Amino acid sequence: MTYPNTPQMPDDPGAPENTDPEYVSPDQAETLADEAAESAALDEADEDPLGESAELSDAEIDDALGAEREVNTDADGDGVVSEAELQLAERTEDLQRLSAEYANYRRRSERERAQVAEVAKSRVITELLPLLDDLELAAQHGDLNEGPLKAFSDKFRSVLEAQGLSAFGTAGDEFDPELHEAVQDLSQGETKVVDTVLRKGYRVGDRLVRNAMVLIGDPAEGKPEA
Repeated sequence: MTYPNTPQMPDDPGAPENTDPEYVSPDQAETLADEAAESAALDEADEDPLGESAELSDAEIDDALGAEREVNTDADGDGVVSEAELQLAERTEDLQRLSAEYANYRRRSERERAQVAEVAKSRVITELLPLLDDLELAAQHGDLNEGPLKAFSDKFRSVLEAQGLSAFGTAGDEFDPELHEAVQDLSQGETKVVDTVLRKGYRVGDRLVRNAMVLIGDPAEGKPEA
């Protein structure tokens, strides 16, 4: 006969869960580890563990996570690493690694998208350079002194310059085969400079989009007397 409100005797009174109030079963340990790992992942996402620096290599990630594991394995500070604490440390490390690898992937993707955008912009601007050449010729013939064409030229140049377009190629510049396309070499000495610019060269930011077409000559002080 049983009486109401009488505590029932457990089936196995000697089991750890019945004798140790702080006992954590393997299932509970796994649940706690999952919860802690999810919390750590959220913290990692908010704080951006890699900051705004460049990507970390796998070896650098291993070193960082190894140090973190050594510090945090004994979570409760009792000097004894329990199975639950070990599982928690392992799950936390897995989440930290995943977060670091995702940050690397995100930075790499953003960099690649930026590069694609820069290439596309450079191609469009390159297609517009013949128009700029025509405006240069018009200016040399005095057709851009005033009027609607001058207004268009000024606005057109401003738009391209705002996109990072800059010209190079001036008489007297040191000849650079990486930048200058030589049509004729009129020099007689070892030192070669740009004598005449037939067509300006252009960059978009640091990207070369067109070489300058030039004639090569001698420096002014090195030219033979007539």
